[in-house]
Amino acid sequence: MLFERLKAGPGRTTGYRLTTVDHIEELSRAGGLLYRNARYDAEYAIDRHGVAALVETGRIPVLHMGQVVGASAVAAFPLYWIRVLLWCPLDTTESRSIGRGDKDVEARVKIWYETQKDLLAHETEPWTLTLRTDKMSPTESANVIVDALAATASAESRNIRELVG
Repeated sequence: MLFERLKAGPGRTTGYRLTTVDHIEELSRAGGLLYRNARYDAEYAIDRHGVAALVETGRIPVLHMGQVVGASAVAAFPLYWIRVLLWCPLDTTESRSIGRGDKDVEARVKIWYETQKDLLAHETEPWTLTLRTDKMSPTESANVIVDALAATASAESRNIRELVG
């Protein structure tokens, strides 16, 4: 199940649990966060309680993240995680953003470059899978991920430079 991150700030509201920056700060001070980041003039957080609530009901949390350090940080939660890097070229990112009617296409393009730089700075970071979403349908991608989860596949270094180059 797609995990709904905490969000404080402007922009999209669908798919988030809306809160305040003060609440995120409070959770951070209490050790209740696995990861926190800022993007698009908003604060986002992955809280331990939210992940635990999904696990306790037998659901598999799916975390959508945009930073390598975040993918590493959530490993602090005791769960078998698979790390999947979903990637597409800049032109695909831009056309998808325009197609969705995003009002912040320029910001999303900027984030694409930031993400590319982050991945290249951490190119030896292990990933269970790297998938090009411009070459696979969402259903194909999901099936590959489910298969990797069922096989308890392990993470390993991948050729990130070739993927995002």
